[in-house]
Amino acid sequence: MRVVIVTESFPPDVNGVAHCATQTVNHLLRRGHEPLVVAPAAPGAPPGSPFGTNGPCPVLRVRSLPLPGYPQVRVALPSRRVAAALSAYRAELVHLASPFVLGARGMAAAARLGIPAVAVYQTDLAGYARMYVGAGEGTAWRRIRTVHSAADRTLAPSTAARDELTRHGVPRVHLWPRGVDTVRFRPEHADSALRRRLAPNGELIVGYVGRLAPEKRVDLLAGVCGLDGVRVVVVGDGPSEPSLRAALPGAAFLGRRTGAELARIFASLDLFVHTGPYETFCQTVQEAMASGVPVVAPAAGGPLDLVRHGHTGLLLPPDDPAAVRDAVWALTADPALRAAYGRAGRAAVGGRTWEAVGDRLIEHYGAVLDGRTAVAA
Repeated sequence: MRVVIVTESFPPDVNGVAHCATQTVNHLLRRGHEPLVVAPAAPGAPPGSPFGTNGPCPVLRVRSLPLPGYPQVRVALPSRRVAAALSAYRAELVHLASPFVLGARGMAAAARLGIPAVAVYQTDLAGYARMYVGAGEGTAWRRIRTVHSAADRTLAPSTAARDELTRHGVPRVHLWPRGVDTVRFRPEHADSALRRRLAPNGELIVGYVGRLAPEKRVDLLAGVCGLDGVRVVVVGDGPSEPSLRAALPGAAFLGRRTGAELARIFASLDLFVHTGPYETFCQTVQEAMASGVPVVAPAAGGPLDLVRHGHTGLLLPPDDPAAVRDAVWALTADPALRAAYGRAGRAAVGGRTWEAVGDRLIEHYGAVLDGRTAVAA
């Protein structure tokens, strides 16, 4: 099957959209399909395919500009190359990864050419509008509804996201969660030397991994920094880093980390805390669970599907710094409970491999193509 993946982000970007698009390409290649990626161009983007031994995958880069105030995010400029690529590649299906700007153009081109399209919802753009500008939430939802309603099927990563899309009038919404690499992320990768460097006095290591941006609410860890015997470790980069360095005294900022190095960091944590309430899924929660690390997360969005409260971790009221501090303090005092949560978390993600999730995606593709065939008949 020739699948064109039109994505708002792709490596070298490091974020959930880029990661999911990469895993989708890898799985399609493993299953003998022929993907083409269309993505915004980025400074330093490698030419051609970044997938090495996973197989050849052409990547079409569309000119883009950095988002003002957040240069890590790039927005594709208007281009006729998207429609030309779909036609020249003889695409059988278009996969829209978090469509909003480039994905909207991909959807329009697919509709003109009569190519079936699957839209994958990944980013809470309405929540971001509310967070960043205090307005525009309705406009964002109108845009989301327009793009996704044109697709044959919309795939939501969590029940919360599926229900939200349905409430806002998006039709034909189905559930498609995300996978996790349970070989890369596993408890055995804990690094005692790394732990000694991060916590030389034997402190309990509490980690956050992700973008450093206002919507992630990493500032909620300020109270945790004041707890005796606790060391906060922050992994990631973004526009909020300068203010967070001031707000989180004593925290270790490690910058962006990926691959095996990130896996060692995850496995070396005693506790993982995610603070942002706008996650449609929250991949880092899964990676922490696969690493055997107990999780504290807000009872909102994607974590509601991932964290079983009182079994694999704790779910807290969103945006509540006292709740974050108190949860961390309670788990600091109970190593047996932390260990039990960690074991249960690892067991919970055992069947959520990218291979299993990728096969479910291909089933969604098949259902869409079958539906088009039935209509044509």
